[in-house]
Amino acid sequence: MSSSVITSAGDRVAYDRHGDGPAVVFVAGAGPFRAIDPQTSEVAELLASRGFTTVVHDRLGRGESIRDGRVDLDDELAAVAALIAAAGPPAVLVGHSSGGAIALRAAVEGLPVVGLVLFETPLDPAEQGVPEWTGELYRLLDDGDHAGAVTHYMKDIPLEVLEGLKDSSLWEPFVAQAQSLRPDAQALEWAMSAPHAELLGGIDIPVRLLVGEETFPEMTAAATSIAAAIPGATRGEVAGAQHTWEPEAMADEVHAFMCQLTGN
Repeated sequence: MSSSVITSAGDRVAYDRHGDGPAVVFVAGAGPFRAIDPQTSEVAELLASRGFTTVVHDRLGRGESIRDGRVDLDDELAAVAALIAAAGPPAVLVGHSSGGAIALRAAVEGLPVVGLVLFETPLDPAEQGVPEWTGELYRLLDDGDHAGAVTHYMKDIPLEVLEGLKDSSLWEPFVAQAQSLRPDAQALEWAMSAPHAELLGGIDIPVRLLVGEETFPEMTAAATSIAAAIPGATRGEVAGAQHTWEPEAMADEVHAFMCQLTGN
């Protein structure tokens, strides 16, 4: 059964907590919530069996974390702070995709974070037109065109993947939770607003950048740029493809990172 926590902004966030030990909080990217993301829950359960407290939540406006209307990055950061408190601070954040940009912002904002593991955070410095892309997303959301907003957010994925999503049972909940895309866009917009060294160079906690063994060139470029910007950050590959990880392999990576961090 889900637990819940109330954030400083007054939002109720639903989450699952596993295990006991140093804390690991997962931050999903655009779209997923617990009911459709068994891979993340499996990683959390594997880590819990190895002596860690893990938290997997439904981001604001998704799943059981019901939130009507506009959601902003500050609301999302308040949720992360509340979840860290529930897990037992400080915590390592594991960010998937744009969840990695949210995790980076959490670290920059001084939340009680002692490490970051970021999987395929899409911050290729060569990418152009991010403000224009986010601006159109905000316009669609403000106009109430939620289907258009989801389609726009996913415009760079292969057409056959997008069409498959529209024909699947996931399309309706993705459209219903479209307002939850705004924090992802805001985090990405921030993370691309200046050179990574300028934005991220002050992060002084261990950071591990991961990509799947089968990935897109822009993900490798992003990991390279972020790792170069953060002193001591490291890079690696993990078994995975199509912008997702293999749970056993990801659990091994996070476990190794946590052991280095705690000296065990």
